[in-house]
Amino acid sequence: MSNEQIWAPWRLSYIKADKSPKPGCFLCEYRDDDQDAENLVVLRGTTSFVVMNRFPYNNGHLLVAPLAHKASLQELEDDELLECGKQLQQMTKLLAELMQPQGFNVGLNLGECAGAGLPGHLHWHIVPRWSGDTNFMPVISDTNVIPQALTALYELLRGRVSSSSA
Repeated sequence: MSNEQIWAPWRLSYIKADKSPKPGCFLCEYRDDDQDAENLVVLRGTTSFVVMNRFPYNNGHLLVAPLAHKASLQELEDDELLECGKQLQQMTKLLAELMQPQGFNVGLNLGECAGAGLPGHLHWHIVPRWSGDTNFMPVISDTNVIPQALTALYELLRGRVSSSSA
């Protein structure tokens, strides 16, 4: 069994980050579109948006959220729910074309006890998956790692989203 090095330098800021609860909501901070590149916002709709997970479980991990700070599905208006669903559909299609994953985990955690890291602002996760990948990266022999910087993937996604919107 060989012990291979896996480099994920973008994770260092997460590891060193202050984990104490912070006031406010980072998704609400991303409502203003003048810092989309800095905030890794891939797509904006009328009532929802798509942002890259800054600390992904896998390459291509995206979040789809309503613009409004709402904690439950029951709080969403029909147009918000529909637009989030359309963005989930659009982003899984785009990731399939760009990254050729063999599957996806798509879901949301409702409430802190269900695993919601941001329980007050509903958001869906899209996580591309490949045979042989593992949750949360335990290092075992022959584990495949798909390395790509967040900014490189962001540019790919934004380029495709922009060209399909035109």
